[in-house]
Amino acid sequence: MQVKDDAKPYDSINVTPMLDLAYVLIVVFIVMSTASVGGLKIDLPKPSNKPSTKPAVVRIVQIKPDGSLLLNGAVTSLPELESKLAAAHDKDPELSVVIKGDPEAYYSMVVDIIDLAAKLSITNVGLVTAKIGS
Repeated sequence: MQVKDDAKPYDSINVTPMLDLAYVLIVVFIVMSTASVGGLKIDLPKPSNKPSTKPAVVRIVQIKPDGSLLLNGAVTSLPELESKLAAAHDKDPELSVVIKGDPEAYYSMVVDIIDLAAKLSITNVGLVTAKIGS
């Protein structure tokens, strides 16, 4: 009969429980960090076969690579854009704003225009996109 010696050092350590705990902590961290990230609320349009009875009033805001703004083709600044969109929204509450950002323009300008539309209570905001290479 062989007697086990408790003073003998271990030849190996089982790290499986420690790795299990590490994986659980990583999953909890990922879930908690993504749950706190906010975003933009987007209402997607509903498909309809009915033609529109009222012509839509659309303002196209174009952002050039140098950061300058065009409203329906006319050069404008951000304060002028705000006053023009506010006046147009007062005339027609169903006003639509379409944002066309140049690929070379800073994305922060697009966000500034979206924030401006939200500030003016303009809910119909669209982004013009294009396929890469077309």
